[in-house]
Amino acid sequence: MVNAQLSVSLDGYAAGPHQSLEHPLGEGGERLHEWVFAAEEGSADAQLVGELVTAGAYVMGRRMFGGGDGPWDLEGGTTFHFVTHGPESALERARAAAGDRDVAIAGGASTVQQYLRAGRLEELHVHIVPVVLGAGERLLEGVGDVRFEPVEVVASPAVTHVRYRVLP
Repeated sequence: MVNAQLSVSLDGYAAGPHQSLEHPLGEGGERLHEWVFAAEEGSADAQLVGELVTAGAYVMGRRMFGGGDGPWDLEGGTTFHFVTHGPESALERARAAAGDRDVAIAGGASTVQQYLRAGRLEELHVHIVPVVLGAGERLLEGVGDVRFEPVEVVASPAVTHVRYRVLP
């Protein structure tokens, strides 16, 4: 399965305005991920945080975390690949590294958009955070007429999690 998980603001931004090395998530963008660090053990949020790290390989855009070329290898056999030679090449390498485990398109928004436009994403997990950023990088900007089917909705005081199947 090829999936992606991103936190977005109520107004649809996956990153705030003025992204830079000092502010990789843009101004105010870090608020989109506060729920991850505040998740209490046993809560629905904590369970979903645990699911964030179960893929066999991850594909990231080059700017994600100010990263560079090549894979990052983590304990437990998880490999990260950066989209430096095109999305198809990165996906092929990630699938080979993942074996029978999932491949996660880890972001940012422009990377997820590439896989949506190419019809290569099977599920999209959106974590809707009750903040308004007003500007920045929208998750679904320029993806065309992609159709989604809601599969699961989990609400908490900090965030609403929606898992969508991407329809063919």
